[in-house]
Amino acid sequence: IVGFWINVCFGFFQLQLWDTGGMERVASVTSSYYKFAEAALLVFALDNPASFHSLSQHMLDVVTYAENAKIFLVGNKVDMEQTGNPEVTEADMESFCEQCHSLISATYKTSCRTGEGIEEMFQDIANTLVDSNRSRL
Repeated sequence: IVGFWINVCFGFFQLQLWDTGGMERVASVTSSYYKFAEAALLVFALDNPASFHSLSQHMLDVVTYAENAKIFLVGNKVDMEQTGNPEVTEADMESFCEQCHSLISATYKTSCRTGEGIEEMFQDIANTLVDSNRSRL
């Protein structure tokens, strides 16, 4: 579990990340991981089609256990795109979003190695969550 504060419009909000890493050993605690989640990040490696194809199961988990969570699609290793053709393309990501019937709130390309797109992604997610919670009031 990793937590950090982020500035959104009129104040600071804490984001807390719980990383299941797609590991099957946490399957027994899946419902507790998702229970109070307001957002879910479906992360895959742009250079690894297998990680992309496993997203359908993770998507099913999110809609089953965290039905009100905003869902975000994150393609990691964008820095690898510059060294050659990505294995998972923008068209693949768009197709996945279409198959999910507009349940994906936004898509991002990031690099954990270089930090590219990370700050912008979390800022956008925080803004989306604040806007969503504001509309519920």
